[in-house]
Amino acid sequence: MKQFDQEKQHYTAKDIQVLEGLEAVRKRPGMYIGSTSERGLHHILFEVVDNSVDESLNGYCDRIDVVIHNDGSVSCADNGRGIPVGIQPEVGLPAVEVVLTRLHAGSKFGRGGYKVSGGLHGVGVSVVNALSEWLEVKVQQDGGLYYMKFERGKTVVSLKRLGDSDETGTYVRFKPDREIFDTMEFDFNTVARRLRELAYLNSGLEMNLYDERTGQQVTYRYDGGLIEFVNALNRNKDILHPQPVYGKASRDYLDVEFAFQYNDSYIENVQSFANTIRTQEGGTHESGFKTALTRVINEQARQSGVLRENDSNLTGEDIREGIVAVLHVKLRDPQFEGQTKTKLGNSDVAGAVQACVTEILNEYFEEHPDIAKIIAQKAIVSARAREAARHARELTKRKGALEVTSLPGKLTDCISQDPTECELFLVEGISAGGSAKQARDRQFQAVLPLQGKILNVEKARPDRALAHEDIRALITAIGTGFGDDFDITKARYHKIIIMTDADVDGSHIRTLLLTFFFRYMPGLIDKGYLYIAEPPLYLVRSGRSERYLYSDEELAAHLEEIKGSNYSVQRYKGLGEMNPDQLWKTTMDPATRTLRRVNVEDNIEADEIFTILMGSRVEPRREFIQQNAHLVKNLDTVG
Repeated sequence: MKQFDQEKQHYTAKDIQVLEGLEAVRKRPGMYIGSTSERGLHHILFEVVDNSVDESLNGYCDRIDVVIHNDGSVSCADNGRGIPVGIQPEVGLPAVEVVLTRLHAGSKFGRGGYKVSGGLHGVGVSVVNALSEWLEVKVQQDGGLYYMKFERGKTVVSLKRLGDSDETGTYVRFKPDREIFDTMEFDFNTVARRLRELAYLNSGLEMNLYDERTGQQVTYRYDGGLIEFVNALNRNKDILHPQPVYGKASRDYLDVEFAFQYNDSYIENVQSFANTIRTQEGGTHESGFKTALTRVINEQARQSGVLRENDSNLTGEDIREGIVAVLHVKLRDPQFEGQTKTKLGNSDVAGAVQACVTEILNEYFEEHPDIAKIIAQKAIVSARAREAARHARELTKRKGALEVTSLPGKLTDCISQDPTECELFLVEGISAGGSAKQARDRQFQAVLPLQGKILNVEKARPDRALAHEDIRALITAIGTGFGDDFDITKARYHKIIIMTDADVDGSHIRTLLLTFFFRYMPGLIDKGYLYIAEPPLYLVRSGRSERYLYSDEELAAHLEEIKGSNYSVQRYKGLGEMNPDQLWKTTMDPATRTLRRVNVEDNIEADEIFTILMGSRVEPRREFIQQNAHLVKNLDTVG
């Protein structure tokens, strides 16, 4: 049952402010939603969902229902206050019509409708309307049920009252315009992931998703909020203290909420959000949180005697080793850097967050000094390895224009200096490396042979990882640095291609490399620079014809086609068995090869899978294999 502040709940047409019209949206949709691909398709749904979440953020909604319909449309219903239906005084139209037909029209520009909001700062829902074949809205407000309909942003059914209602809320249903979007298929899992994340960030908010096409349905509600979020992130890890540290505070127009818990790994995992928007690149809120944590743990370490008087302070990097943290700030007028909202830029937020977190942690650790001591002791162990890691990191940094002597000796570089056209092939072994070097186009393709299976970084501290020759060569060749020093603008290649054998060992090496990139250089994945090559498994010769085949299924189907003919089958156990011209034709020639770009759709799920497959705990790995063994068709095929 909703219990809301009646004084705040008065949300009327005068709260809606108009800034400009909708004209350019259909002509340049990419400017507003990023792309017209599957990502853009889901983006417009999430804009509608975000409007409903804004009601929850401000205390007026506790349930949101999303439905993927059979006809290709989607709907989102909430039990918030309902978009105002009164006349907006500046334009003389119903406020709900203004919100849906005018760009930058909304209550998020300082007139009192919302204290905080996510979404596209009032752009979102009007953009959704402009890019939809049709959109209909139902509003329950002030004792009535109201309805409007639009086609490609134009009003086709004016606001009308359908009847009485003693409920409040907004229902929006729309069908994306196939004239705009490359795909019309909403993905259940993509939608579910975002709803789950929103449920974690808004404790007590119930998110329901139903797919009419398949009958699939899920419900997410986490009364524990960020604590449950951290518990989920730490699942399958060995934790160092039983309960996450949790804190929540308000200061002026800023709400700060966080939870964290340490595990025995060497990986830092800090997930930050501002008004429910994931800030992948961090920002001022994350800086404030990290500064507070560093200072408080150092103070606690000295008070407990873990750090002596003459000892140097522990660094933030040391203190955050093994942390899993979620930080969520809610603020009025968030300033996101860039169109994609991946970094919070409000300058006053850092100090405010730092002050809030410092106060909460001092009070918490006063009551739980044992937890502060555990964190400090882990940080000291990390510090002992820090100098070696830092020295090794310096060796891998790019020094301006790379000198020949600073490149790893095993790298055969390309001629071009333009990163946008350069490719780096990572191959296993000297034999495969030799074939790849002969097969490549030296103008834009570079080759880095690896000695074999690189170190499993999931179970190794950074100093040990950097002591590994192949990892050091890899970081140096790519040029971006890693960890806190990572700089995507220094990437020497915009295609980094993992090219391993199509067998069990090749799959293992590929997984080790993927683990390395996910943990140490996630920015390469986010930017779309990491790829996997698909070499063939078989060559079938029949008469004068040759056919390369990439799986046992392809082989069986092809042999069925040529039944009765004389043929020979060659099984490639490794890339080194191919002649350079064969390797070029099948795997390296941009005109004929198949590359798969590595993309992380769900960071939480990806983190869990890497932990299970590459971590130290055996039981979760055994359970994963037992549950997924039926999906394996052939251990020697590329998965």
